[in-house]
Amino acid sequence: MKSQKLGRQELAHNERIIPPHAPGMRIGLFGGTFDPPHQAHLDACLLAMKRLKLDRIWWLVTPGNPLKNTSGLAPLDERIAAARRLTNHPRIDVTGLEAVINTRFTYDTIEWLLARCPRVNFVWIMGADNLRHFHRWQKWRAIAETIPMVVVDRPGPSLYATASPAGQALARFRIPDNAVASLPGRRAPAWAFLHGLKSGLSSTALRALRRKPGTKKEPPKAEEPKTEKPKTKKAKAAKTASAKAKPAKRKSKKKAAIPSSKKKTARKTVKKTTKMRGPSRKTGKKRAK
Repeated sequence: MKSQKLGRQELAHNERIIPPHAPGMRIGLFGGTFDPPHQAHLDACLLAMKRLKLDRIWWLVTPGNPLKNTSGLAPLDERIAAARRLTNHPRIDVTGLEAVINTRFTYDTIEWLLARCPRVNFVWIMGADNLRHFHRWQKWRAIAETIPMVVVDRPGPSLYATASPAGQALARFRIPDNAVASLPGRRAPAWAFLHGLKSGLSSTALRALRRKPGTKKEPPKAEEPKTEKPKTKKAKAAKTASAKAKPAKRKSKKKAAIPSSKKKTARKTVKKTTKMRGPSRKTGKKRAK
């Protein structure tokens, strides 16, 4: 607990609490634990930046998610550093301001930012998996009434996210796909669903693959080449006996096809060499030998 307080004090001294902004700017807010941050996070932000014509996006790295077990989370400063290495984008700012202003819930963070940046057009960015559980967030209806939201498609969750309690409650405030660029300037409640991103990456799954400290990673074993075992005398004898027991298949002798030219020549030869001993049935004349 003491180390966490010291970490927050150091963060407050070393970090700029609010990233660069100006009145009229269109800024997306992307919150999460980011343990670890991965490419799908960045792709979702870049898609929202392009479709909504955002000026900047702020990654709000939270000390912990109230709905999840945070006992195994990496330290906040490490997660911030990892997020900055991943993004490396001139219009994406990574900040740990929630630890500095001591807010735990999204609604409180949004209210704090709106009070200090009153003329900035903020948009809340989240994945379809978060929309599925959005009704469990504290003051989720107040969030939807305070700030426009954009939901980015995810494989699997997108199939039932819009059918969730929050998705059904907010269905009438959803704007069509061809109007998503107007979302930052709209008055809440308003939200949009962005299609086109189908990444299966998940921080939860990546954390599950993380090794415990002190254990060594074993390199994957190479597959041994398959070699046939030498046949024993018994196996050879059994094979010979089975071969003798099977009746031999008779090969059908096919007559070779005779070309038509050779057939005509053969007929002429037969006519010449054939002797007729009796009179012809039609003429009654004897045929030449």
